[in-house]
Amino acid sequence: MIDLSRIGSLLAQRPEGHCLPQALYNDTEVFDFDMTAVYGTSWLMAGFECELPKAGSYISQMVGKWPVLIVKGRDGEIRAFHNTCRHRGSILCATGSGSAPKIVCPYHRWTYELDGSLLSAMRMEDNFDKAAHSLRPIQLERVAGCLFICFDDNPPPFNEFAIKLEEYLAPHDLKNAKLAFESTITEYANWKLVMENGRECYHCATGHPELAKTFPVGMKKHFDVDGDLRVQTFHEQMAALGLATDAIEGDWWQLARFLLNPEVLSLSMDGKHLVKKLMCDKNGGDIGSMRLAIDPHCFMHSTADHTFMFSAMPVGPKETAVTGKWLVHKDAVEGVDYTIESLSDLWTRTNLQDKELAENNQLGVNSPGYVPGPYSKEAELLALRFTDWYCDTARKYVEKHGS
Repeated sequence: MIDLSRIGSLLAQRPEGHCLPQALYNDTEVFDFDMTAVYGTSWLMAGFECELPKAGSYISQMVGKWPVLIVKGRDGEIRAFHNTCRHRGSILCATGSGSAPKIVCPYHRWTYELDGSLLSAMRMEDNFDKAAHSLRPIQLERVAGCLFICFDDNPPPFNEFAIKLEEYLAPHDLKNAKLAFESTITEYANWKLVMENGRECYHCATGHPELAKTFPVGMKKHFDVDGDLRVQTFHEQMAALGLATDAIEGDWWQLARFLLNPEVLSLSMDGKHLVKKLMCDKNGGDIGSMRLAIDPHCFMHSTADHTFMFSAMPVGPKETAVTGKWLVHKDAVEGVDYTIESLSDLWTRTNLQDKELAENNQLGVNSPGYVPGPYSKEAELLALRFTDWYCDTARKYVEKHGS
């Protein structure tokens, strides 16, 4: 049983505008609380429609210690389920992706239809009710080629986000994309340290020299540069093309289209397109980057030629699985229109650099000398926003469920 009064006390100890008390970054009970109160109640980006190209295609993934199964049915619908057999709880599909005509438990061969209904269960009694033993569903929403899930039966409002994401992301045509590459690395740091690092570029100029060549690392909160004529011209050009650029945000999400560095077309090692077959060919493929960020775990950048998604999933109090996914046009040919090495190079380097930074951060936070420090109001506003969101979400859960 989680001591919610203790969690509430830890939250109350955080000075306004500062990072978190030590235990919120390294405590086992806090990790269990975060899974229930944060990951268990939030919308999570689970992947993309293009990863499920046909009936029977599935994605099996872990959210913390919770196995999730996402399946495309014969009716074209995509559904999410708890990846646990209704017999004795065995995981149905191993982590990864694949395709199967039915969902079959590897333990006792209970067999489910693609819609989650139980088809057969050998050697059960004559009065056994198969209809009462369907797979347990998880809420799922599809927007602009993206898949979002929520474990909570009463999830946060989704409609406003869906409308805005469709507006910003639809021009990138992700429904006609394919997953070109995926990788996962383990960062031995608390998920909140991983995400704070991913929400600011205070460290980017020195920590990510390759990224800094193309990414505007000196910009403020939502890539704001007051009075910059180049940025103003960019916004006017994009508006003429029908591409939304305004930095907007809801409680748990942010959207913006921003200008890359001068003479840069894509987030790549040299600033050039990484894929010859563009996802969006407006303005010759010079459209900056569309940034999506959702709390608690994800950001995404869509340029004209490709999309990169970053997702942080907690594994333990001081361990996080960071997954990157790279999408390209479905008709782009590997070895002709792009190579995996060049496509993945920049963000792989960046993720490995961030791994080192986050792990070093965790070691320092574990010190008895650690005291929460203040965020920079110029360079770390998005990190501050993330931490404020975490505290608000956690506090609401404590108030609702505490005695």
